Amino acid sequence: MQFLHHPQAGALHLRVEGDAYRYLFKVRRFRREDPLPLRNLYAGDDRIYFYSVESLDRRRATLVLESSRVFPVRPKRPLHLGWCLVDPKTVEKSLPALNELGVSKITFIRCKRSQHNFRLETERLERILINSCQQCGRSDLMALEFTEELKSFVHRSPDSVLLDFSGKPLECGEGIETLVVGPEGGIDDEERALFEPGRLRGLETPMILRSESAAVAAAARLLL
Repeated sequence: MQFLHHPQAGALHLRVEGDAYRYLFKVRRFRREDPLPLRNLYAGDDRIYFYSVESLDRRRATLVLESSRVFPVRPKRPLHLGWCLVDPKTVEKSLPALNELGVSKITFIRCKRSQHNFRLETERLERILINSCQQCGRSDLMALEFTEELKSFVHRSPDSVLLDFSGKPLECGEGIETLVVGPEGGIDDEERALFEPGRLRGLETPMILRSESAAVAAAARLLL
């Protein structure tokens, strides 16, 4: 763990209880004499705060602020991923990898081939992202959005590029800021027509990738 997220990080005194307390003092066996780094991911605060344990009982710990410093840890370049909706379990498994790679934002799109019974729980996804940030050290929380159709997404992001396996291969570090990845089975011809031929790009592989594999592979190629 690189730090602990706390919505009151930066306050002179604060409490740690519940799941965070159990993780720190029961699972990780955190030693009270060690400095504890905290961040507030919701505030977009670039500071990391170091606390010491002022008091400790069986259910909670009271911390006191000792020092802080500006220490941003964020991606070098932006990438907005438009991901056509897939099984929520698939999203949850892939989200930590996309967060670690540095995807800035994901907009989940209900494409024509997305199963319409799929529903994502925003709070659950945010918890996954917070846990991922605590482990990898990322200091900004990935933004999440939802939209009901691909047409409206392309209208709002006219420079978006579609990951399509018949297109020109993506290049490492290429300056693409908005990338659309289809659901299982890909997008239909009507949706593909929303993109000009020059905005169809692919990956150099003869294999057919699952939606989540394509999203992670493309993000890695563009961001690393």
